[in-house]
Amino acid sequence: MVNRSVSIAPDRLEKALGGLALVMLAFVVVAVLKGMSEWARIPGVVWLHLVTICLALALTPVLLWQPRGTPGHRQLGYVWAGAMMLTAIDSLFVRLTNHGAFSPIHALSVMTIVLVPVLVLAARRHDVARHRRTVRGMIIGALLVAGFFTFPFGRLLGHWLFS
Repeated sequence: MVNRSVSIAPDRLEKALGGLALVMLAFVVVAVLKGMSEWARIPGVVWLHLVTICLALALTPVLLWQPRGTPGHRQLGYVWAGAMMLTAIDSLFVRLTNHGAFSPIHALSVMTIVLVPVLVLAARRHDVARHRRTVRGMIIGALLVAGFFTFPFGRLLGHWLFS
């Protein structure tokens, strides 16, 4: 059952998630700039990962804070979903730490690969409640939690940011 009576205006959680996405984007940008001396040794798969995640982080507040249901929201939503999917797929090839093995953070990549089609289908069906829940979950899990864990434990962005 499609619930069209759910408000499409941003609530406090979505305003906060947009702000946190901008904070995460700022940390990533600062880390990348501080690591400039090491850029030449970074594989292309990592650069693709950084570009797609930065695109998703930058679009998050735009999509959460701007009017919804508009052609612009739909178009940017497809770009965001594509960036999230490409980031998740690409992350399966990024295994710089842990001797080339998968880490627990890769479970969020699998979750994203499953959830991107769910959120797109929910939007296309005008199931606002499901779309909103899925987007919020992906922002919290795949952007913010996963993003947080790219900084500690000797990972590349943490090395760049804190060195």
